[in-house]
Amino acid sequence: MRQLLLFTTVLCLAIDGTKAQSPSTADARHLLYYERYDGAATELQSILTTDPGNSEAWWLLTETYLNRHQPAPITIPAPAAEQPTGLCARGFIFLYNHKKDSAASCFSKALTATKEKDPVILLAVAHAHNMSDSGDAHYALELLTKAIKKDKHNPELYVEMGDSYRRLEDGGNAFRAYHDALTEDAKYAKAMYKSGKIFVSQNNSEQYLQYFNDAVAADTSYAPAWYELYYHWYFRDVNKAMDDLKHYTANDDPGIRNDYLVTDMLYSSAKYADAVQKRSSCSASHAGATEPRLYKLIAYSYKELHDSAKALDYMQQYFNKQKDTSFVEKDFETMGDIYASLNHPDSATKYYAQAALLQKDTLQRYAFAKKLADGYKKQKDYANQAIWLGKYYNGNTKATNLDLFNWGLAHYMAKDYPMADSVFAMYETKYPDQDFGYYWRARADVAIDTAMTTGMAIPQYMKLIDICTKDTTNKTNRKHLIESYGYIAAYRANAQKDYEGAIEYFGKLLALDPGNTDAEHYIAILKKNPEKSRSTTTHSTAAGGEWAPNSHKIHPFHHI
Repeated sequence: MRQLLLFTTVLCLAIDGTKAQSPSTADARHLLYYERYDGAATELQSILTTDPGNSEAWWLLTETYLNRHQPAPITIPAPAAEQPTGLCARGFIFLYNHKKDSAASCFSKALTATKEKDPVILLAVAHAHNMSDSGDAHYALELLTKAIKKDKHNPELYVEMGDSYRRLEDGGNAFRAYHDALTEDAKYAKAMYKSGKIFVSQNNSEQYLQYFNDAVAADTSYAPAWYELYYHWYFRDVNKAMDDLKHYTANDDPGIRNDYLVTDMLYSSAKYADAVQKRSSCSASHAGATEPRLYKLIAYSYKELHDSAKALDYMQQYFNKQKDTSFVEKDFETMGDIYASLNHPDSATKYYAQAALLQKDTLQRYAFAKKLADGYKKQKDYANQAIWLGKYYNGNTKATNLDLFNWGLAHYMAKDYPMADSVFAMYETKYPDQDFGYYWRARADVAIDTAMTTGMAIPQYMKLIDICTKDTTNKTNRKHLIESYGYIAAYRANAQKDYEGAIEYFGKLLALDPGNTDAEHYIAILKKNPEKSRSTTTHSTAAGGEWAPNSHKIHPFHHI
């Protein structure tokens, strides 16, 4: 629970002396029973305007604020602050703020003043302990036991006792206490609702649905039970959820939060135009009020309506209004999708990357990695494409040989040839009967060994030859063989000075490509003047002859 702030300034209360038709604390208690905290606050503030010494109203106002987990902007004036209920209010605030000693002092004075015989005060102190992190549920049970002896037929006391047991994680005794409340009042909806909440914690939908339905059957105005029914069906049946939500909002205090829930249901029901219209009515009804999530719901709706410009406008408003800690993965993904639809791949990938960081589901992480890789490819940012393809491939049981190939190719396009060599080495190992790993690993090795001194590409070209010679009618095989023979011939001539070997491989090249003038030219030179052929071949290789390793364009393959 958030820290409660105590203000040093007393509320300014205008006293007009008129009490005709004024609200009562009984009305406020009635609203608190239904968890209508906004309405209760309005009633109590009205009471205190005309009766600032009403200690009961101060207690109920304190309870109202703390039930909403909001800082209570109150300092109770004397003499109300020294009345038993005023002391309970002050003690509640202290306990909520983890000031146990100050709280104990206030509660002790209240209990002493009533000789621990007033069930209202006993209940108030017990409730404060049940509601506060610093509270003592065992002590609350002691107080409630005394209160029940004084007021045996009050169902509220039994419900509070059930709350104490729930805080102690004693579901059995909590359930019995709630049923004791129903023994005193068979239509006490709050007790049915609390019983249902026990089964929510156990994920027993059959039981909790029974109790929530019983609660609204006993009292159709009991909004908390309607909310639980709506929440249950939200993930299962949008039509039932919408019906329960209508009951809930009809019996709850009106406000922008409930308008958000309705808008959310309209979006979830694929009624996108209705969701947009609901946003307009929200703006008119709650001028100045803000619920940042409304903006993203409207953005989602415009996105589904294929109006990317308006979707972007509302998402930007949402990001400006929402706290950074409240953003979820879908917020960033939606921004990425919108920017992608507007053909802004750089912005799209930025938001997709943020979404990926928040994604915990493994399959979704892979999906984001693929989406990011595709985005970087469109930007021709091959280095980042390679990074995300690696994230997509590693550990992904659904990744294919094409994904592995694309990963290696991205490294090659980024001119990260050592990494390309490593990835295509993986391809060789995993798919030894396919030529693509050998071919592209050879291309990467050629790019590394630009001076043709180590011959690191030779083993890959030799393996490529073994595979491609099995079917020389295949156009791709013939291309790979011509390149392999040309590179090996150049390596034999330049690095190994094996001119006869070079002539042999140029001959194999000519067998596949008759009339290749470059090959014929180099054979002639090698045969005529072996000593001169070395320097001539070196010069021709550098100049980009047909058989030179760097003379060929990269031919991407669209299938494997």
